[in-house]
Amino acid sequence: MRDQTKQIPNDHERRVQRAVVAQTLRDDHDRCWPRAELEAELGEPDALAINDALALLEMEGVIELQGEIVQASRAALHLDRLEMIAL
Repeated sequence: MRDQTKQIPNDHERRVQRAVVAQTLRDDHDRCWPRAELEAELGEPDALAINDALALLEMEGVIELQGEIVQASRAALHLDRLEMIAL
């Protein structure tokens, strides 16, 4: 992953990150997403963009990665329940 802590994400990177967060906060899906299912749902052809988004979101505490499982962090879920995340 590139050193994204020193870069402002471009529009495409932001869209991918937002899409990941939106999927992990869905009410109509289990909290845990198999990575392959998440990638298929996103429909993003750029695997590197997904990898970068997942790594950055994990580093920032927005999602949790456990092997091939992706899920929203407890903090993100709590903010969503408080309706502080507008999607």
